[in-house]
Amino acid sequence: MVDHARMLPDAPPTTIEIDPLPYETRLEARPTAAIRGVVIHCTETPDLARARRIGEEVRYPSGTGNSGHYYIDLDGRTLRYVAPERIAHHVRGHNADSIGIELVNRGRYPHWLHADHQAMDTPYTPAQIAALRRLLAELESRLPTLEWIAGHEDLDREQVPAADDPSRQVPRKRDPGPMFPWDEVLAGSRLRRVGE
Repeated sequence: MVDHARMLPDAPPTTIEIDPLPYETRLEARPTAAIRGVVIHCTETPDLARARRIGEEVRYPSGTGNSGHYYIDLDGRTLRYVAPERIAHHVRGHNADSIGIELVNRGRYPHWLHADHQAMDTPYTPAQIAALRRLLAELESRLPTLEWIAGHEDLDREQVPAADDPSRQVPRKRDPGPMFPWDEVLAGSRLRRVGE
């Protein structure tokens, strides 16, 4: 059941396309009662197709890779790549108790770790933010144990040597970045933001 008080006026219900990653069933199962938080990411790719290819890459001996649970395209189209009942690899230290939501956004693409390419200056689209608000309202309604929300950058603050100048340090993760409208997204939500 969706909390319509949190939804935008005249907003249609969330339509979520189910498009599981090839390895979804290899990801560890969990009870939904274990889910306490939501982590907001951006894909740091120019389009959903590239984000999907990255998500499909196998990176672990288990035959799985890195991916969020939900992806929101520029036009607000919302897809589920991993069911919430599975632990996706989307943020170090918090995978077991959180859901990862990825918004398509260029971020620092294609030079993610170059010292002079750290601006995160591409705005999120109104359609993405509206879809995200609807998805969060739906998750809050379905998952009563949800209590917190964070950006990837709030939880992973590691600095690493820049790819183009190892004498300089850059953030390993900066998403969702300074263009993300936290106040708008959290208006009416019961989730508390952590890690800022």
